[in-house]
Amino acid sequence: MARFMLAAMPFTGHVIPMLAVAESLVERGHDVRFYTGSAFRERVEASGAAFVPWREAPDFDENDLTKTFPRLIGKKGVRQVMVNLTDGFIATAPAQVTDLLEAWDEQPWDALVIDDTSCGGAFTAEKTDAPWATVAVLPLNLPSRHGPPSGLGIAPGRGLLGRARDAALRGIRPLLATPLRKPLARARAEATLPPSKAIFDEVMFSPHLILASGAPLLDYERPDRPAHLDFIGRLAATPRKDALPEWWQDLHDRTVVHVTQGTQNIDPSDLIRPTIEALADRDLLVVVATGRRGADELPFAVPSNVRVAGFLPYDALLSHVDAIVTNGGWGGTLAALAHGIPLVIGGGDLDKPEIAARVAWSGAGVNLKTGTPTSAAIAEAVDRVLREREFADAAARVAAQLEAGGGARRAAERLEALAGAASGS
Repeated sequence: MARFMLAAMPFTGHVIPMLAVAESLVERGHDVRFYTGSAFRERVEASGAAFVPWREAPDFDENDLTKTFPRLIGKKGVRQVMVNLTDGFIATAPAQVTDLLEAWDEQPWDALVIDDTSCGGAFTAEKTDAPWATVAVLPLNLPSRHGPPSGLGIAPGRGLLGRARDAALRGIRPLLATPLRKPLARARAEATLPPSKAIFDEVMFSPHLILASGAPLLDYERPDRPAHLDFIGRLAATPRKDALPEWWQDLHDRTVVHVTQGTQNIDPSDLIRPTIEALADRDLLVVVATGRRGADELPFAVPSNVRVAGFLPYDALLSHVDAIVTNGGWGGTLAALAHGIPLVIGGGDLDKPEIAARVAWSGAGVNLKTGTPTSAAIAEAVDRVLREREFADAAARVAAQLEAGGGARRAAERLEALAGAASGS
């Protein structure tokens, strides 16, 4: 039996894939602790892992970030992203180190496993002698000698001009990280770590093992990935047992289009409403997930071909779905592609434009290139992914790669090897 500490930032999209890893490790007989926010205590304990809460670190509500991080008020776009990274991810890191080192003093672990935004976890790894692994719960953000820098929502260029553009963009990558250098340096100093030239994107990636959710087709099949990187497909934790809505039988023998805006900062006028309007007169069913448990209605009237629920048993739903309109959350995108479902993505902020670009490059979907598309644009895109077989074929190719990755089982095997090598067993 090995001892593992898992650390995930307290966001649903980060915790759920890490819980899949925790469940697999527990099933294999290991001692697992899981460090995250208190909102996820019940889910962590249900996985069989021991819950370790944020104590010194400011525990926050992912649905009300401004309460804990008031500098986010009124911020949009790039400013929102930078404040979120600075205040939520970097400034909380020293207190996370305090929490984790307290847990280390109580019982050292054989391996630390962090999500790829856990700055506090990466700092802690520097202060202990245990090996550590990174689980990329977001699109892989490692630097590469091919294509543009990750995060810009730009696919690799073609031809000499395209490659020249990509090289120029790679050249300015350090400049893009400039706003985070001082906050990162302050956090390192507060955590009593020596100065480092590593930029933010590089800090969270382990030199021992990187387990990337996703597939090579969703990473532009770049050829220069490190040897200690393993694509592990989709990480799916055991779902909650949500009751089926009374309209569930309506899904049978119908063309079904699912629309979702994820679980954070949902304004249905961005994507849900224009999708409903785009498909109101079609002979198909539109299934809306509002992203809030119990929120089974929308604040406006819907046509007769629309069904609404707060949360749905996702894998069960996807077995009936023919196309998805989404804001491009990574977990939902991988779930759809694992079922071979083509996507229409309206990615507006954070990592969503990057995800939309990757899916479009793979051929498995349409990138609307905005988080607030028109009904006409949505209608045209949905028609394309339903009519043109190439999209479903590309989604099936991605699904095959996701399946081959092995998921949480493969992650657990690699982590066992890491912990075993450290202990000499």
